[in-house]
Amino acid sequence: MNKTIQHIINKNQRYIIAGGGTGGHIFPAVAIADALKQAQPECEILFVGASGRMEMEKVPQAGYEIVGLEVVGLQRSLTLKNLLFPYKLLKSLAQAFRVLRNFKPAACIGVGGYASGPILFIAAFLGIDIFIQEQNSYPGITNKILSKFAKKIFVAYDGMEHFFKKEKIVLSGNPVRIDITGNLPSKIEALQFFGLEENKKTILVIGGSLGARTINEATEINIDFYHQNHLQLLWQTGKIYYDDIIQRTQDKFSTEIKIHQFIKEMNVAYAAADIIISRAGALSISELCIIGKPTILIPSPNVSEDHQTKNAMALVQKNAAILVRDVDAKDKLSIEVLNLIKDENKQKMLAENIKKLAKQNAATEIVQDILNQEK
Repeated sequence: MNKTIQHIINKNQRYIIAGGGTGGHIFPAVAIADALKQAQPECEILFVGASGRMEMEKVPQAGYEIVGLEVVGLQRSLTLKNLLFPYKLLKSLAQAFRVLRNFKPAACIGVGGYASGPILFIAAFLGIDIFIQEQNSYPGITNKILSKFAKKIFVAYDGMEHFFKKEKIVLSGNPVRIDITGNLPSKIEALQFFGLEENKKTILVIGGSLGARTINEATEINIDFYHQNHLQLLWQTGKIYYDDIIQRTQDKFSTEIKIHQFIKEMNVAYAAADIIISRAGALSISELCIIGKPTILIPSPNVSEDHQTKNAMALVQKNAAILVRDVDAKDKLSIEVLNLIKDENKQKMLAENIKKLAKQNAATEIVQDILNQEK
């Protein structure tokens, strides 16, 4: 353990980690909590999420306590849900005040997601130190506002001084799950785990923790392509798409096509892959950089500020990934896969370049900086 962290003495070893909504927010939050526990085994950590969101299930599974705020996001389209937004916002601010008053943290760490805003805003109002972990290359409006009150802002991309004060920025990278940063299993072991063959190239298709409609449709439409080119497919569909896809594809080359609702053992899946097809969420990209495999990114167009495209372009501009637009995926994805399979030099170049962008110890660096600020 870093000696600087070991010798920090903090009378109040209580911390709130706020945010969630997707695995892209939750996994970094848990990684930060784990690093805090390693640095200060006696510390108390409370997560604050949004009621009804996936963090309310995933965080307790990771061994941490969580409370939920009745907060919702403002919908970009005209909808009746927006009529409830002012009421929900005021209620969540009041709930945040009660949580902070009762728990009395030394600091609050926001990782993005609905619940991050109310907690960090009230914490700043009460004079509690706040820190922001911005995962994307283009921050949302909430983090831009909160950055004025933050002591430090931990980022994963260069050029973030366009959005935040330069003196507050720490280029830490995004925290990822410990099973990704550790040693992966061998490729042979990984292939055996999923029942795949050693003499065929393996394409790993992932669309984030919730699945991705376009990636699933592009994969299903071109499912014969994988068979015809002697490729095998390891495919995570996401919960809402799984049953329909299984029903439509159950007679399709079952030995070559392995379909999963959710792959818990992502480290094993990464080890099995020769090429990875993925959305361009911040956590996914951080993991892919550490894994260092040839990658095709299909950014989701349904996110605020089109930040997934900006995330992907940060890699494409460094020849570290291939970009296929969501609107082009059904027509062009199989072509890009085949071109890449045939070009071993390009595979090697992409793997080497994406690996250069990896940040292995992001969670530890973030915690060290927070604890140094809290001396």
